[in-house]
Amino acid sequence: MDDHLLDRVLSGLGRITHTESLQQLWGGYGDLVRVYFDDSARSSVIVKNIAFPQPEADHPRGWSGSFAHQRKLKSYQVEARWYQTYAGLCDELCYCPRLIHHEQDAEQLLLVMEDLGEHFPVVTDRIGLAEVRTCLNWLARFHARFMFAKPEGLWPEGTYWHLATRPDELTNMAEGTLKDAAGELDKLLKASAFQTLVHGDAKLANFCFSLDGRRTAAVDFQYVGAGCGMKDVVYFFSSCLDAAQCELHCAALLDSYFSCLTDALAERMSSARCAQLEAEWRRLYPVAWADFQRFLDGWSPQHWKRNTYMLQQTDNALQLL
Repeated sequence: MDDHLLDRVLSGLGRITHTESLQQLWGGYGDLVRVYFDDSARSSVIVKNIAFPQPEADHPRGWSGSFAHQRKLKSYQVEARWYQTYAGLCDELCYCPRLIHHEQDAEQLLLVMEDLGEHFPVVTDRIGLAEVRTCLNWLARFHARFMFAKPEGLWPEGTYWHLATRPDELTNMAEGTLKDAAGELDKLLKASAFQTLVHGDAKLANFCFSLDGRRTAAVDFQYVGAGCGMKDVVYFFSSCLDAAQCELHCAALLDSYFSCLTDALAERMSSARCAQLEAEWRRLYPVAWADFQRFLDGWSPQHWKRNTYMLQQTDNALQLL
């Protein structure tokens, strides 16, 4: 990231002492940097610098071309809109970073955001069931907060794997029942009477925890948009639980999620209406698994997330058809 750019953009926040590179963005689209100050009430910020390169010539999974490139560019426009318009609507129970500064030109998009490190310093690739419930509570509060919200400026359909945005992966799938049913499964999810905003990339890596693990905040809102909340729940499970853990714990974890969701909606929806929502989303739980498997089968059919629990849930979903 260019030092002159940082100085110009951040000069009003204090004197920069040093920067820390956190990671490169997927596919060479820029970088994520923590910037430290020594004479400011704000000790650090996170800067997401998104470049607008040409379509990838050599994608890590073999995909390249303008369609994937335009999808990625759109995702960053969506993320900017999220932080500009929606992030401030999230309360402490579904917290996400606040936007400090945003600017864009023909070559790049720059987002300067609150650094979550002070209150949510823990990022990990392994969590226990208590932390799983913490994340599920975040998702439940998030889904309740944006129940029936219109995705203005966001993805009309959230998540990065939904059918309309993955034609290459569908073509690449082996012939079979799941491929034949892809459209019907997609229709079932979109036909849910209870549409909310879904995070769209709610994997464990996108959650930051407090030191005691009792609170969490989420980052990376490139694929936020309308959808059934089960898509976030299923994707989160796939990121932190293996097949045996899913068999043992997912039923109880779903109960915990729906208990929190019902509680969060209590002032806005009747108990009967909440019961209808729960019944419908529970019915769509295996459908969301099947929808995600459809993506994996075309993108990376040997992926570790494609396990026996997923396959069983997909079979359950296909029986619904």
